Amino acid sequence: MEGTRSQSGIASSVVADGSLVFWTLCSVLLPVLITLWCSFQRSRRQVLIRDIFRKSKHDWHYTDLFGQPSYCCVCAQHILQGAFCNCCGLRVSEGCLKKADQRFLCKEIMMRSDGGTHSSMPHHWIRGNVPLCSCCVVCKQQCGTQPKLCDYRCVWCQYTVHDECMMDSLKTEECTFGEFRDLIIPPCYLSTINQMRKDKRTNYEKVVVPYCRKHWMPVIILANTRSGNNMGETLLGEFKILLNPVQVFDLSKITPAKALQLCTLLPCNAVRVLVCGGDGTVGWVLDAIDEMKIKGQERFIPQVAILPLGTGNDLSNTLGWGAGYAGEVPVEQILRNVMEADGIKLDRWKVQVTNKGYYNLRKPKVFTMNNYFSIGPDALMALNFHAHREKTPSLFSSRIINKAVYFFYGTKDCLVQECKDLNKKIELELDGERIELPNLEGIIVLNIGYWGGGCRLWEGMGDEPYPLARHDDGLLEVVGVHGSFHCAQIQVKLANPVRLGQAHTVRLILKTSKMPMQVDGEPWAQGPCTITITHKTRALMLYHSGEQTDDEASSMSEQEHVREQTDEDV
Repeated sequence: MEGTRSQSGIASSVVADGSLVFWTLCSVLLPVLITLWCSFQRSRRQVLIRDIFRKSKHDWHYTDLFGQPSYCCVCAQHILQGAFCNCCGLRVSEGCLKKADQRFLCKEIMMRSDGGTHSSMPHHWIRGNVPLCSCCVVCKQQCGTQPKLCDYRCVWCQYTVHDECMMDSLKTEECTFGEFRDLIIPPCYLSTINQMRKDKRTNYEKVVVPYCRKHWMPVIILANTRSGNNMGETLLGEFKILLNPVQVFDLSKITPAKALQLCTLLPCNAVRVLVCGGDGTVGWVLDAIDEMKIKGQERFIPQVAILPLGTGNDLSNTLGWGAGYAGEVPVEQILRNVMEADGIKLDRWKVQVTNKGYYNLRKPKVFTMNNYFSIGPDALMALNFHAHREKTPSLFSSRIINKAVYFFYGTKDCLVQECKDLNKKIELELDGERIELPNLEGIIVLNIGYWGGGCRLWEGMGDEPYPLARHDDGLLEVVGVHGSFHCAQIQVKLANPVRLGQAHTVRLILKTSKMPMQVDGEPWAQGPCTITITHKTRALMLYHSGEQTDDEASSMSEQEHVREQTDEDV
């Protein structure tokens, strides 16, 4: 009896242990299996979505959270996540993506012409998700106020209309392209140009652009999505909605030289280019424009405006476009600024670096300078920053972080002083005349007014008389600095630079040692050499005469005061 009881006890304990093992395995494996299944379904869904995106005529992008209350254009349900078209502004849920692709047309880049110089084009209405604070073109009341899919928006002129105000006449009415008609390239124009090219005709000036005012100035958007604070992707979508998508280019996918060939299909001396990026991106575009001159396309050369997305943005600051863009100004206002900007010229310079040595068979290095050339502590900071960014590029996606890294290397150089006694290692000639150098750590050759992320270097504190610096006078300003700490003092207007002079040609001879150098933020370490800076060409730029900052206003008033004093002395 006792044996039977012991056997049954052992059996029950085995069953209990088995059930414990089973449920333990279930509790461990079940979440893993659910996670794997969800991951498989998610990847399968992403493959299907990418396939739809690839085959679609819409420029679809997927988002996990819309930035404003949104409703699906197919099922009219409120959605938090889904797809939106960067060109026409459609917003749909994931499940309605195929239906939306079949039901709604996107913006037409080109349209068929009726054989004349242009064809009329009706409004292209999209229902729902109208911009906030938009007004009905019929009753002038606010649109999009109801919490549902309501009201209409034209994807070309951006007019909005209430559901109850929408009439048959509006559905068939010709679209006038709205406020930015002077900047938009109409689809009918491109169709006409395409037909003229087939007929081997090139007199594009005779093509009439409908609804434009006296001066049509089509704009081309060139955005570098890798610049500065990574706002390029968002800006591309906003510009595509307001303009013809054919006018908007992503420089990470196409070179400026290819994008600017669109200028040859447009009227001569009429095109404006908006470069969204840092000073390096602007230089890249200006080099492509120089290539157009070499190809004999001078009459198609555009004027260039800047939307500063980089870290320093000194050229943008000099031309009145600001020290940096972080989304504080609506894209519509940016386009208005481009329309109202005035044309000016910018000197561009050739920097030739010839290595020393009797047996040196290398070709001289040749750079094009728009902003400045420097040798010394600021070039060392740029070189260290560049090396750090090459190792870990993901860390340098913010303008604030970039400036913090510059500050770190500047502080380090204040202690180490790697560039001391520069005056003993280098000779300076201005227009063939040798200049006696004081004790310096750096020499900076300026073409523009701003340097070092917003500092007016040539003016300094503004308390001394000096000839004015301009970016279109064919002259370079040459200054010296005593070190990184001196640079910091100049930036906060506590010190003046060592002004060495102005010249049409600058020659620097590095006799010994290896020194850091930079041209427009592109640094390198250079051994003994001769650097010659001569005038190369002039670029057509656009100057935005917006509101002056306090710093600019005080600088201008100080310059006027100094000029008055010198006139009185004379």
